[in-house]
Amino acid sequence: MSETRINEAELEQFKHALFSLRDGLQGLEASSKEAPDQAASDRLSRRDAMQAQLAAGEPARRRQRQLGKIEGALRRIEAGDYGNCFICGEEIDSHRLSTDPTNTRCVTCVEG
Repeated sequence: MSETRINEAELEQFKHALFSLRDGLQGLEASSKEAPDQAASDRLSRRDAMQAQLAAGEPARRRQRQLGKIEGALRRIEAGDYGNCFICGEEIDSHRLSTDPTNTRCVTCVEG
């Protein structure tokens, strides 16, 4: 795998962005686990309650997937592999990483 050509300032910006994303998602995760409003819950039928529970589960799964991607990106930064495509090993464009710092593939491999 080739060494990344992202400069130190960019790497620090990506690292900061990843920490901010992680902190925000962890805050959402914590607030979503707070006890539900019992009065509102009492008004729901059993079927409605089950549907609401299922609907609430998908955002939690998305948050968990995103947290996994963020942790992976932070590990790659520590290992010195951040910014390299998982498929071809070439550098991922910094504009692409600016859009989503968890990207693991270059444009060529995504499109190919």
